[in-house]
Amino acid sequence: MESSSSSSYSSASTQSPDRFAESKALAAHYLKDNIDGVQAIAEHSDQTTQQFVTKQAESIAEFIDELVQRVKPGLDKAELENELKATIAAQLKRRSPAGRCSEKTEADMFNSAVRFLKWLCPGSDSTFSKTNEKHIYPCFVELINFVAELVVRPLLDQQPTSFDEKPKRLIRSYILNNAKSDKAEDKHYINMALKCDTLNYITGDNAEYDEDSYLISEACLKANDEWSDERPNYPCIFAVVEVQPNSSDAKMQDGFSQLVEHSKDVYRNQHNRHFIWGLVSGGSEVKACVFGPNFLLASQFMDVTSTAGRLELIRFLVNWSFCEPSKLGYDPTIRYNYKHECFAIDMVNSNGQMLTQTTYYLREVVVIAERVFGRHTRCFVVGEQPPSLDENSDNSGDILIKDAWPEVSGSAEDDMRDESRLLKRVSDGLAGRSEFNGLYPKYISGGRMQIQNAHGDSVDDTTRTILGDTVWAQLGDLPLRAHMRIAMSGVGEPLESVQSIYELVVVIYDVMRCHMGILKHCQILHRDISEANILVRRDDTGVHGMLIDFDHSIDITDEGYAVRTEGAGTRPFMSINNLEDNSTKRTALDDWESIIYILCWLGTFGWNRATQPSGSVSKMAIASWNDYDEMMNANSKRRDMDSSRIFTEITKGFNPNIPHISAFKKFVNGLRAVLINNHDDPDMRGAIFDKNIISEESDIDELLGDEYMARPDPFVERAAHWESISTSLLARLETYAMVCKK
Repeated sequence: MESSSSSSYSSASTQSPDRFAESKALAAHYLKDNIDGVQAIAEHSDQTTQQFVTKQAESIAEFIDELVQRVKPGLDKAELENELKATIAAQLKRRSPAGRCSEKTEADMFNSAVRFLKWLCPGSDSTFSKTNEKHIYPCFVELINFVAELVVRPLLDQQPTSFDEKPKRLIRSYILNNAKSDKAEDKHYINMALKCDTLNYITGDNAEYDEDSYLISEACLKANDEWSDERPNYPCIFAVVEVQPNSSDAKMQDGFSQLVEHSKDVYRNQHNRHFIWGLVSGGSEVKACVFGPNFLLASQFMDVTSTAGRLELIRFLVNWSFCEPSKLGYDPTIRYNYKHECFAIDMVNSNGQMLTQTTYYLREVVVIAERVFGRHTRCFVVGEQPPSLDENSDNSGDILIKDAWPEVSGSAEDDMRDESRLLKRVSDGLAGRSEFNGLYPKYISGGRMQIQNAHGDSVDDTTRTILGDTVWAQLGDLPLRAHMRIAMSGVGEPLESVQSIYELVVVIYDVMRCHMGILKHCQILHRDISEANILVRRDDTGVHGMLIDFDHSIDITDEGYAVRTEGAGTRPFMSINNLEDNSTKRTALDDWESIIYILCWLGTFGWNRATQPSGSVSKMAIASWNDYDEMMNANSKRRDMDSSRIFTEITKGFNPNIPHISAFKKFVNGLRAVLINNHDDPDMRGAIFDKNIISEESDIDELLGDEYMARPDPFVERAAHWESISTSLLARLETYAMVCKK
């Protein structure tokens, strides 16, 4: 699935000044290396089927071992060619007795073998270096495609005895390596990329339904027109392969970082991905990697120069061809409906003891998952009926589906952090209050998603379900995440659809007016104000804002509420309290603080392509607000928010090419003054109470003496007065919004 918005502009929240540096930090933080059983995640759940698949893999490995054994020291080139050709001919005859074979001839298979044997048999070719990445690329490509050819041959030659003995798909490599994708956010080179060829593609069957319809993206449906099998493209990539010259810790870490980098673009372009597979090769040693919402796991090494290592890698590749959809990382509840030429999205939730399923039909993707790690929040505009194929029909959707992977505790019935419960409470609490109509989504249905296992039983779709008990037991206290899907009424557009500064101010006012209404009437504090959680709605009266995503919300009346271990918010917009994970009472002021950060971020980086800066932004002070080190991030924000003089340095960085940016600077400076400065009590003013983070330009140099060390944290002092300060902030915002509406 692909939306026009998802491919046109990178959300400001992900525009890191040094994107690869962030990827390295993420890889270092999330990586759990040398995990046993990573490859087994791709095994079929049915034991009988998996036994068949294992035999297939062992047979293929034996074939390749026989080829390796033919490469002997002292054998001249002609003799070697004859040995290899004879072995290949005999093996293919045994595997395709009826003689019906694919497009690959014996000569093609021989040429493939000659290439990958250079990698599997060190020293067999004096011109080949296993420490040269460019030498390894074609060898790895040929090995993967050789295995795929052997997987499909029995299917083409004769009908397997049962459905489970059919491969469901083939995993093959794109032909070009070290190439760019046209769909990358940044034009990074991809060492190698793998793709899934569906069963219909393999057999030439034009049947309307395909077992693997879940792995088709809208972009991939156009692949014949736009792309070939040669160049990798992110809408169709199944997995990325990174090749390093050796298996040293440093080089492998570089490989993991590159996988993180490419995975961002896979998530951006494929809205039906739960998790992503990858491979990292360090010379002749290969690791399988799997990326999920809060994990990056790497297997033990598989050495392709050894019999055991080759078998493990080949078994892994063959498993991919036979396993269930959920084992590949694709979401089986989002699939292409050939009859209606649209995507169908299922809501499969447990309501007490009853399993309910409702199917909706996709109209548009309005929020995409742009980060490798996190909740992977996506929003889809859908309808209850399939869209009409008549071009003149109104096919707009009136329902919004939110899909995410939040942290959870306990069973679905006992999880008090369930967003669907909180959203239902908001809908009930604001019912009858017309002043908030259209400013928040109204709950229809939803909750924790369910999937079927191999035995037909429904189980919660969680990270533990994905990884299995063997892997999960090695991950210590990794928080559990569950797949949540909620249907709600109220449809908006991404914030990037805002057309001017004036519209932006009106949208922000509506969002915070709704935020304060929910807090007052429902006793729910949002806690995750970010640009991704602000939508834009238009009607006959003008432009409006909509506040979505109550994933991090808390019930302020529940003293025993279990706070999430994950940080509340989106890093550039997180409040200082949340970044520091301190004991300060969380109030509406944390969300008002986030609004100021959002406005600064949008003023600097823009909110769509028309408002993006043309020059480099990596040297700007605001770049530190995206620092992955949360304490350093918090210190930067304390420094920048402390005084009007320092904060002006942030607003000076606003893009001067955005119309009316000067007025916007005054507006943002005014909001900060209400939050930070305009208080009679000096203990409530400023943002710094630790002299270790005071800038040379600070206005509070006089506090550097001993008495300064006893100064209370101004954020703590203001928290006690959050209601009056919030009222002042909303009044100031309303004043600006009324002017902007005119």
